[in-house]
Amino acid sequence: MVQIKTPEQIARMRAAGLVVAAIHAATREAAVPGASTRDLDEVARKVLAEHGARSNFLGYGGFPATICTSVNDVVVHGIPSGDVVLKDGDIISIDCGAIVDGWHGDAAYTAFVGSGHAPELIELSRVTEESMWAGIAAMKQGNRLVDISRAIETYIRRQPKPGGGRYGIIEDYGGHGIGTEMHMDPHLLNYVDRRRGKGPKLVPGFCLAIEPMVSLGTPRTEVLEDDWTVITTDGTWSSHWEHSVALTEQGPLVLTAPDGGRAKLAEYGITTAPDPLA
Repeated sequence: MVQIKTPEQIARMRAAGLVVAAIHAATREAAVPGASTRDLDEVARKVLAEHGARSNFLGYGGFPATICTSVNDVVVHGIPSGDVVLKDGDIISIDCGAIVDGWHGDAAYTAFVGSGHAPELIELSRVTEESMWAGIAAMKQGNRLVDISRAIETYIRRQPKPGGGRYGIIEDYGGHGIGTEMHMDPHLLNYVDRRRGKGPKLVPGFCLAIEPMVSLGTPRTEVLEDDWTVITTDGTWSSHWEHSVALTEQGPLVLTAPDGGRAKLAEYGITTAPDPLA
C-alpha cells in the first residue's frame, strides 16, 4: 500500500530532507584527493549530530556506515573505508539519509574528485542528473507511476553518448516510496517495463525517492562478497542522482533540495509548492 501523507507530515519530511541537503553540502566539500571514504562518513555523522537527526542507513539490513560511498564502477551501496582513498580524476556517488521525528529523507549525488575528468564522465553525470529532474517534472496530479519511469528513460535515450553506443540504465535498482520508512511501496523503475502496468495514480500526499543510476556501458550489475557493494559487470563507471519529492495540492516539493527544487523545475515551467518550513 502507498502511504499518503498529510501536509503536516510532509513538513516533517522536509525537515529531514534539509538535513540530507546539509550532509550533501558538507561531504561535497570534503570529497577531495587524499580523503578516504571513511573520512566522508565521519563528516556525515557530525552533520547528523549537529541537527539532532539519526541516520537511516546505519544498521539498515546490517549496513555498517552512515552513508554509501560508491567510487567509479561502484553503482550503489559502497561501504565507507579507510582503505578507499580518493584520487584525482575519480568520481564518487554519495547516498545518504536522515530521520527527524520518525520521518525520512533520502538523496544522492555524483561528485568529481579533483580535476582532469574525461568529457564522457562529465556528460554521464549530467545526463543522470537531468534524467532525475525529468522524472521529478513528471510527478504531477493525474499522471501514473509509469510516467515518471518513461520521462527518465526517454531523457537518457535521447542523449548522444560520447564515442557512440548507449548508456546503461541500471536494471536491478530504482526509486521507491518514502515516509515513515526509508524504502516503501511503490518501487520505481528508471525505465518502462510493460509487464508492470501503469502503476498507481499520483495524488497529493504521494512521496517518492526518484533515483536514476546510469553507466557508460552495461545495465547489469553484480554484488561483491561483502553483500553490499554493487558494481557494473563490465567495469564501466556509473553515476547516481536522487531526490526525495512530495506531491502536494500546490505542486511538487523537492524535499531534499535546499530551494525545494524551485530553480530546476522552473526550467520545465513548473512552480513548486510553498516550502512549509520557510
